[in-house]
Order: sequence, then structure tokens, then C-alpha cells
Amino acid sequence: MARNRLTTTQCNARRKAGKLADGDGLYLQTSPSGNKSFVFVFIRSGRRREMGLGPFGTGTGQVSLAAAREKADEVRDILGRGGDPFTELSSRRATSRTFGAFADEWVAGMEEGWRNEKHRAQWKSTLGNAYCATLRKRPIAEVTTDDVIKVLRPIWRTKAETARRIRGRIERVLDAARAAGERSGENPARWRGHLSELLSRPEKLQRGHHKAMAHADVPAFMTRLRAMRGIAALSVEFTILTAARSGESRGATWPEIKDDLWVVPKERMKGGREHRVPLVPRALEILKRMKKLRTSDIIFPGFRDDRPLSDMSLSAVLRRLNVDATVHGFRSSFRDWAGDATDFPRELAEAALAHLVGDETERAYRRGDALVRRRELMEAWALYLGGGK
Repeated sequence: MARNRLTTTQCNARRKAGKLADGDGLYLQTSPSGNKSFVFVFIRSGRRREMGLGPFGTGTGQVSLAAAREKADEVRDILGRGGDPFTELSSRRATSRTFGAFADEWVAGMEEGWRNEKHRAQWKSTLGNAYCATLRKRPIAEVTTDDVIKVLRPIWRTKAETARRIRGRIERVLDAARAAGERSGENPARWRGHLSELLSRPEKLQRGHHKAMAHADVPAFMTRLRAMRGIAALSVEFTILTAARSGESRGATWPEIKDDLWVVPKERMKGGREHRVPLVPRALEILKRMKKLRTSDIIFPGFRDDRPLSDMSLSAVLRRLNVDATVHGFRSSFRDWAGDATDFPRELAEAALAHLVGDETERAYRRGDALVRRRELMEAWALYLGGGK
């Protein structure tokens, strides 16, 4: 029979002096004066011992029920390997760096492998005082779910994409701290099965600032787009047909074209992984037209033959067509169409967008990029957009 665990409501309502069990050694203790705190009770060397885990509450210096459970898990972990929690935790607190100090050192050690300065700056900004001021002061060994929630909740709805990235970056830093022996227990920034139970699903929130066109309106838009002349209009159409990021298509080069494949090198991909894009006949037709104008390795050159079109050039195409959307937003149109109007699996659509799917273990078993199935998906997309495949 499953045991009943405490709820925060029960903890708040408790007035009677004594202990109230949460299970497996964790108790809410109420003093005769009404003060509440968490204690962990265990047996070591035949002797009953109690370890205080902090006063109950959600204010500064207080411990919520969720945080108390994390602390209890940490104690159980130490006891499970035969250690002394009093000695280990005291030693760890004495030598523990703050989250800010550890994060700064970890970022400095990792940034050499990152692709560009903008990426480095984003990591430093999101883990800096702008968002993580209170978290940075916490000893990294003592960071709890409450600490992470306090960072995320104020921006979870208003800056959803930023909040999602911050959560992932905090998780990586805490994983690194555990690997370095500076903390133990579960990662309080983990999403699946943890923060997913406390925060709204990110898919339901507004993401980023890329305005998108409803997928039902895209075919009519493509008819208008194809009536325009110029390299920028062809570049926009190629971008939509391939569901690529505009920076990837603008920077496309002739050596990247391998027959009916466009192979984008990892150096030009946001995720740092090579991405193969199956080219439908209409995309190949665009390339054939651009090849007649070739003066350099750049497929869609701007004012200078050796430089690609600017992002503003593509945006200008949409402005001339009075479209209230962004070029990047057509990736969302593609994703909505694949999910709402087709039977193609979600994983295939995400692969077409060069998104990672699943955790590291799942990706290790899915080493292929499903090129044959993705070609079917892109041909269906081209057919939906009109003008044949």
C-alpha cells in the first residue's frame, strides 16, 4: 500500500507540537512555540540521530517541502554509500563555491569549443546577474528547485524562449558540478518529471519574436512570391521550400550542393551538427536559375558577388508583399502544417528543422537522419505550397 506523503497545505496548517512524517526519515517538526522546521532521522552505528534541514517556508533562508525532500535525498545518498552526512555536508559547505563562481569557471572552460562570440555572450548573459542574480550567490552544493523556480517563474510566460534556454543552461552547470563532486542528488533544474510538474509546458507558451503565417495561407503567399523578380525573392522561396533558417540559406554555397542534396556543414548550423537537406524539383529549379548568374561560390549573392544577401534583403521581400511575418516564421508554418495536416511523425518534422529530439540515450540509438522519409516530407510540403514538387 502506497504511503501518504505530506503536502504543503498540511505543513502550513500544522499547529500541534511534534513531528509529522513525510516518509523515509524526513519529518516536519513543530516546536511548542509554533516554529516549524524539517529534520531527517536515521540510525548510524546503532544510534538514532537527527539532522536539521532548515526552517519551513518559502522566504530567504527557509526551506520548502520540495527543497527538504531534495536535502533528504542528499543525506540518503551519503548514507547509502556508508558516509557520515554530518561530516560530508559540513565539509562540502565549507569548501563549496557559489553557483556564480562555478558557472563562470565552467563557461570559461567550455567556450573555446563554442561556435561564435554571440553564443558565448548569450551564455554569460543568461547565467549572469541579469537573470540569475540571487542564484549566483547560492553555494552550488545547496541549489534547490525553489532557487531555480525563483529564476524562471518571473520570465516563464513573458520571455518563454529565454526562460527555456536559461533552464537548460542551469541544468548543465549543475550536472557539471555533480560530475566535479561539488554537489549530489537529483538535478533541480531537470525538466522531465520534475519542473514539468511545476511549470506550464513550453510548447504552450509564446516562443521568441518570429511572427509566423498560418500554414493555410502559405500556398497563396507562394503564388505572389513567385510573381516577384530578383535574387532575394528566390532566396526566400528556397528558404521556405527547405524549411531552413534564413542565415543557413543566405550563406549557402555551391560546394554544399551535392546533386539533389544540400549539405550544410556543422560550422554554419545553429546546433553545430552537419545537416542534409533533400532538394525538391522546385528548389533545384531555383538553383539552376542561380547557376546561370554564378560569379562566386555564394549561391544567393548580395551587392558584392562574394558576400551573401543580407537578412534585411529577405525581410524587404515580405514588406513589399505586405506580409506581417518573418522569414524565420515560415519554419513554424512548416511545423504546424506537418503536425496538423499530415500523418508524418513529429520526430521527422523536428529532424527536417534540424532540431534535436529526445535525450542523449535516445539520440544515441537514432544515429541516422531519416533522409529517405524526410525527402517524402519535403516533397509533400512542396506539393502543398503549389507549383509542383
